[in-house]
Amino acid sequence: MPITEVLKDPEALTMTVIADFSATRERLWEAYTDPRQIEKFWGPVEWPATFTRHDVFPGGRSHYTMTGPDGETSSGFWEFLHVDEGHSFEVRDGFADGDGHENTDMPSMRMTFQFEETATGSRLVTTTHFGSADQLEQLLGMGMEEGMTSAMSQIDEVLADLASFAAGRSVEAQILSDTQVRVSRVIRGSVEDVWRAHHEPELLKRWLLGPDGWTMTVAKVGLAVGDTHRSEWVPDEGTEGEAFGFEGEVLEIHPPLRAVTTERMIGMPGESNINELTLTPIEGATLLTLVITYPNAEVRDMILATGMTDGMETSYARLESEVLV
Repeated sequence: MPITEVLKDPEALTMTVIADFSATRERLWEAYTDPRQIEKFWGPVEWPATFTRHDVFPGGRSHYTMTGPDGETSSGFWEFLHVDEGHSFEVRDGFADGDGHENTDMPSMRMTFQFEETATGSRLVTTTHFGSADQLEQLLGMGMEEGMTSAMSQIDEVLADLASFAAGRSVEAQILSDTQVRVSRVIRGSVEDVWRAHHEPELLKRWLLGPDGWTMTVAKVGLAVGDTHRSEWVPDEGTEGEAFGFEGEVLEIHPPLRAVTTERMIGMPGESNINELTLTPIEGATLLTLVITYPNAEVRDMILATGMTDGMETSYARLESEVLV
């Protein structure tokens, strides 16, 4: 368990939590910027969190929901104000509904996270800035201090688990809700190179093929909000199957870190999926996170049953070996 100290300054309207770890500063930073890792310790032990969005760049947002022992939920958001990669970030932290929209009936606060090197590992200094003395008393009365110290008690176990989050692991799919799935893969390449591989048609045609025996014939990419995109594949000679494709529209784009698009199969009725692609730099690689929102649980389960993750792993392995070499 980390050595933790809590300092409250009612005059400055701040609360500072200081925790020391044996892990390196880089490893501690990674734990806070990877949604798979931070959700294993953010919040009290009895209230585990699920992050449906975690974009660690200025202007980015995080959405999370904590679930209590009786099934009750509490949701929150972070709005990233400043990021110094590997060293610090600053957020506006507040309460939210289940979709991540701010609950303006509740107070928000400013939080800074400072990651420092020490002689024995690393130190995290988390300072919460409250808007007023009443706000400070309200949030402390709701158990904020206890929640933060409880969260700190869980970090060591996550930091020690290197294998679960290392490069070399295949695509992992985690069901987040009845309609959402998060797909994760560490890609050996820079964020800029992985972004280009997703947004340059000729590069896409080299790696986004799925299982062997298929060729991408159309790769129209959207580069601005409102642009349309379209991808089509045909089976090679001797491969069973029929040509298919997907199309959609760009809803949000922040090169080279985040893109949100709709996606539907060409010629098929029904609602579109929403794909949220986030690229996060980690030491020597890029964490690719794709949160897919389906129209309903039935569609979600049908798509997962097709072997979607196997096809994605084949494609990402090809991306590493043929495009990012």
